[in-house]
Amino acid sequence: MKLLKFSLLFILTLSLTSCFEDRDDNVIGVNEINDFVWKGMNAVYLYKDDVPDLANDRFTTNEEYGTYLNSFSAPEDLFESLIFNRSTVDRFSIILPNYIAFEQQLAGTSISNGLEFNLYLKPGSETEVFGIIRLVLNNSVASNLGLQRGQIFDAVDGVPLNTSNLNSLLGQDVYTLNFATYDDNGTDTVDDDTIVSTSLSQELAKQTYTENPVHQATVIDVNGENVGYLVYNAFNRNFNNELNAAFAQFQASNVQHLVLDLRYNSGGSVLTASYLGSMITGQFTGDVYSKLVYNNDLQEFNNNFNFVNSFDGNGINSLNLDKVYVLTTSRSASASELVINSLSSYINVVQIGDFTTGKTQASVTIYDSPDLSASDINPNHTYAMQPLVANSINVNDEAVPGNGLAPDITVIESPRNFGTLGDVNEPLLAAALADIQGLGRIGQQDRLEFKAVKKDINLKPFEEGMYIDTDDIFINKIEFN
Repeated sequence: MKLLKFSLLFILTLSLTSCFEDRDDNVIGVNEINDFVWKGMNAVYLYKDDVPDLANDRFTTNEEYGTYLNSFSAPEDLFESLIFNRSTVDRFSIILPNYIAFEQQLAGTSISNGLEFNLYLKPGSETEVFGIIRLVLNNSVASNLGLQRGQIFDAVDGVPLNTSNLNSLLGQDVYTLNFATYDDNGTDTVDDDTIVSTSLSQELAKQTYTENPVHQATVIDVNGENVGYLVYNAFNRNFNNELNAAFAQFQASNVQHLVLDLRYNSGGSVLTASYLGSMITGQFTGDVYSKLVYNNDLQEFNNNFNFVNSFDGNGINSLNLDKVYVLTTSRSASASELVINSLSSYINVVQIGDFTTGKTQASVTIYDSPDLSASDINPNHTYAMQPLVANSINVNDEAVPGNGLAPDITVIESPRNFGTLGDVNEPLLAAALADIQGLGRIGQQDRLEFKAVKKDINLKPFEEGMYIDTDDIFINKIEFN
């Protein structure tokens, strides 16, 4: 594996130093962070061929290169100038001012009170905002205080939420949520609904928190048949054993059906996604699960992720299913979409919920080091990048469409129908159980007009992400090539 890893780093290093003749590794008089940004994007960016400023022959002299770099006052400005069609194609590449904090977040550790929530405009208003708790993380500050999914709030620290203040109020390390109730006025329309403030409140303080993404794993008896229900919130390879343990529980219970809840799973490790596919199935070991395709300069690194029967010396607990139900919302992205797209080539995947995000590309963390790896990083700054570097496709070379994967059964989660995760009456799970029982496909085709509010805070550490660890590439080359 060390030889393979050296080969990749050597080739990357060549690509960084061969862009024009007699170019030194470090050009005197240029911003060193800008130098890192351009070199890194030139080496690995998926859409390099579509960005003229990233062409290998873009500069003929060091002076020309230095003048170009110095024309950008901030690394973020240079980075954005190199992104291909930010609004439509590459919505996901990011530059990281502090890679240390980012690495901690990727490992599942962040400063959090354990709440995840959706924010909406109040009916009839263009500025007033209310929130609803969508998830209370296990063993967190919020769960220890007894907060529940579905609770409504409309103020923080006694200040009503609006589109101008929600980031500052909810971005605090310590704040008090002021709760409200939702009144639909007994009609099917949203326009006459109201948010009614109450006197109830709860103070929350954020602290260092590590999330186990295996949020819930239960077995439901449905007319004498066992249905496994798994709420899985991130493809975090640090918790692969916990994921495998959940499938050991399902295996021991002889589950005949599986409902995989990815409604809030915005992605993560490609390798972990292949393990999950292998746990759901088991009958396809050695077959191609998914593929990664890089830019034209890195075609030799195109690689396959196969179905496997073990990882890290541990046997995978496989269910050998030929059908799986997957619950999704518009927050289901990247590695979640990879699982649906990859499994659908082999078994029947019934998707229930809403359209997914529509992200078929994977990224990798690159650092300011001689070979872009995490070794010998430049100590003068903490910038790193997460550019898109490869397209993820299934065994039939099909990518996830840009507008997302369409559900087979549409059920739109909204403030009117938040139920308890794992409860047989929760709308998305209920739709899956109805189909399992042969009661027909019970969905909700009409999308009620709730206006979601975008926010900068309360995001998971790697929103809408799918990342490649360097070892992911080599592990697969060793095992299957």
